[in-house]
Amino acid sequence: MKERLGVYICHCGGNISDYVDVEKVRAAIEHEEGVVFAKTTMFACSDTNQTDMVQDIHEHNLDGVIVASCSPKLHLTTFRNVTERGDLNKYTYVHANIREQASWAHSDDKLGATEKAIHLVKAAIAKSRYADPLFPNQFEAEKTIAVIGGGIAGMKAALSLAEKKSNVILIEKGNRLGGHTAEWGSLFMTDEKGFELTTRIENDLRKYNNVTILTGEEVIDTKGSIGNFELKIRRQPQKEDDPMEIMELHVGSIVVATGYDHYLPKQGEYGFGTNETVITLPEFKQLVDKSTSKSLEFKGKKINNIAYVYCVGSRQSEGENTYCSRFCCTSVIHTAIEAKKKFKGIQNIHLTRGIRTYGKQELLYAESLQMGDVYLEFDEHTLPEIHTEDKKTVVTVKDILSAGKEMEMEVDLVVLVTGMVPRADQSIGSMLKLPKGRDRFFNEIHMKLRPVETVIDGVTIAGTCQGPKNISESVNSALSAATKSFSYISKGTLETEPIIAKIDQDACSWCDKCSNACPFDAIEQIEMGGRTVASVNPIVCKGCGMCTPVCPVDAINLIGYTSEEIMSMIDALA
Repeated sequence: MKERLGVYICHCGGNISDYVDVEKVRAAIEHEEGVVFAKTTMFACSDTNQTDMVQDIHEHNLDGVIVASCSPKLHLTTFRNVTERGDLNKYTYVHANIREQASWAHSDDKLGATEKAIHLVKAAIAKSRYADPLFPNQFEAEKTIAVIGGGIAGMKAALSLAEKKSNVILIEKGNRLGGHTAEWGSLFMTDEKGFELTTRIENDLRKYNNVTILTGEEVIDTKGSIGNFELKIRRQPQKEDDPMEIMELHVGSIVVATGYDHYLPKQGEYGFGTNETVITLPEFKQLVDKSTSKSLEFKGKKINNIAYVYCVGSRQSEGENTYCSRFCCTSVIHTAIEAKKKFKGIQNIHLTRGIRTYGKQELLYAESLQMGDVYLEFDEHTLPEIHTEDKKTVVTVKDILSAGKEMEMEVDLVVLVTGMVPRADQSIGSMLKLPKGRDRFFNEIHMKLRPVETVIDGVTIAGTCQGPKNISESVNSALSAATKSFSYISKGTLETEPIIAKIDQDACSWCDKCSNACPFDAIEQIEMGGRTVASVNPIVCKGCGMCTPVCPVDAINLIGYTSEEIMSMIDALA
C-alpha cells in the first residue's frame, strides 16, 4: 500500500477555480492517510509545474501522485510521463477529473461543486494507495502495413511508408488509383490537372520494390489485432466466367483511406431530376473540363447565365448533414472562374450561405469579384426557389445583403454545389469496428491530440473518410496517419497497455457471458486441465471492463481497477 502520496489540484486557468474552491479542496484532503503534501497550481499541465512535480517526487520520496484537473482524455498521458520522469512507474499515477465532473457539471452550485470535487479527490487518493506498478505487454509485430483505399490520401500514405522503407500493400476496390481526384481537370490554387497529379504519384509509387499495388481487390474480412492483422481479399472477376480469387494478407497495422461520396440531391430538390437545366457541381466541373468549344453548351443549348446554389447537402437545418463540407465554396468559385476564362458570354450568379474560402483560397474569391461575378446571400429559412416559366428556368431568392429584397433571375443553368457525405459502403468500418461521429464519418480519438488514431489499436484513418477535406488537408492527414502506423511496427516489437481483464481460470466454468459482453472479441474459449474456461487475448483487450460485472462467479478482475481499488473508491465517495 502506498504511504507517500503527493496531490496537485489545478485551477485550470479559472475553468475549475471559478466554480470550485480549490483551496478548500486542498485543505480537506491534505491530512488524508498517506498524503505527504497537497498543493494547488494554476496550470498543472504547464512545463513549469511538470518540472516541479518531478522535483517533488524526488525531494519528498513519493511513491504515488494524484492530479485533480481536467479530463484524463486530455492529460492522463502527460502526467503519466511526468511520474515516469520522476522514476516512478507511470501506471501508479491516478487522475481525478474535477473539471468536467464537478466544475462544469455544477457551475450553478459552487458549494456543491466543491463538495463533489473533495469526494472525487478522496476517491483518487484511496485508489492510489492500492495502485501497483504495471508493465506494458510486448509482442512481435509484422512489419508490413496495409493501406485501404487508393485515392489521393491512400496513395500519399503508401508513398510516405515506402520512403520509410516499410513494406506496403495498397488495396483499391476500383480498377484504377486516384479516386475522385483522378476524375478532375484543373485544381484550385495550383491549376495542375487532377489526373496529372494522381498519375505522377502513382508513377512514384511504382518505383518502389517494397510497394504492392492491388486494384480491383476488396477486403471482405479482417481479424487479429495490432501487430498481426489478417485481411481476406477478394479479387473482382475481370470476366463473367472468371473464378473468384481469395487471398490472405498478414500486416502489422492498417491505414484506412476509403474516401467519400458526393451528395446526391433528392428527386425534386431544387428541381434536381425534374428540371434538365439543374445539375450538380461534379457534373458541371466535368462539363467545363471536357468542353473544347469557344462557348459553353449543355444538351445542345448555349449557356450564358449560370446560378450556383451553395450548401446543397451541407449545413442542413433539416437533415443529417449539418456539417460544412469545406471544399465546396473554393471548388465552385474556381470552376466558375475557369468557365468565365474559357468561354465567352458567361455570367456567374452565386447564391450563398456565406463564403468559406479560408486561408490562401480567399484569393480566388477576390479574383471572382474582380471578374464581375455576382454574390447574393440567403439564410437557412428562406432557401432559393427554382421553377419553370415558358420553358425558361427562373430562380428566386431573398437576398439578406439587401435587407431581404426578393430577387428573380432567368438562367440557362443551375449548378447545385453539393458537399461530401460518408461512403455508402461502410463495410470496412464495420469489419474493423471503427467508431463514427455524429456526421457519420470515421472518428479519431481526439481532433487535436490524436488526430488520426482510432480506438482500435494499429488502425489509423486518413483523408475524407474522416470528414470533409480538400486535397492538401487530405495529404497532410495521410502523412500523419502513415507516420503513426509506421511507428507502431517499425521496431518489430510493440507494447500494449497492461490494463486488461484477468481471469481466475480456477474459478471460471465458461458460461459465455463475458465473451458476449466483450465488444472487441478479446475473450475466447480454451481447454485447460480437462475443463472449458475463458481466456483473454492481451493484445486485443482494451481494458473496458464490460466483462467484469457479468461474471456470475466473480472470476474476472480488471488490472489497474481491481475490486480492492474500486471498493476503496466507493468507500471514500460514500
